[in-house]
Amino acid sequence: MRRTAAAAAALVLAGTGLGMVTAAAGTATAATGATACPNGWGSGDKGGVAAGAVPLKNVRAGRHDCFDRLVFDVPGGGTLGYSVGYVDQLHQLASGEYIPVGGGAVLDVRVGAPAYDPATGAAAYPGRAGQPLPGVDVSGYSTFRDARFSASFEGETQIGLGVRARLPFRVIQLPDQLVVDVAHSW
Repeated sequence: MRRTAAAAAALVLAGTGLGMVTAAAGTATAATGATACPNGWGSGDKGGVAAGAVPLKNVRAGRHDCFDRLVFDVPGGGTLGYSVGYVDQLHQLASGEYIPVGGGAVLDVRVGAPAYDPATGAAAYPGRAGQPLPGVDVSGYSTFRDARFSASFEGETQIGLGVRARLPFRVIQLPDQLVVDVAHSW
């Protein structure tokens, strides 16, 4: 009887130990495994342009496991109008002047917020036509290759975002911000 009880206890302990090893292995796989990236974003045009009266204050970029992100900050702007879509070449609002943007594909990003104060005409965001976005360095990013200021005209600011290839993207409207995420892959 003692041997049977000892054998049963050994099996229970062995099973518990195996369960703990399996659980630890599952945790390790989850911690070190590939990140599950969102899908279904698509690469078609998104949004609708609406001119705004609250000026653009800042543009910044960030890297994530599955996508690169560009954020437009418009404090007090509420819900911002926008239009984002791939173009063969970036042409400046109003003038139509060509602005070269590096990368395998170019997103034309238009935000319903001027880069100037509508009341005074003074610059609110220091972007200059055809130049890289101030304070935005996308070197080393997985998807982004270039980010150029194009123009600000009649309450709308245009940015050219150069990406590695024509990849899926999404646009998120947050209070006082517009976010453009471009996936690293399909």
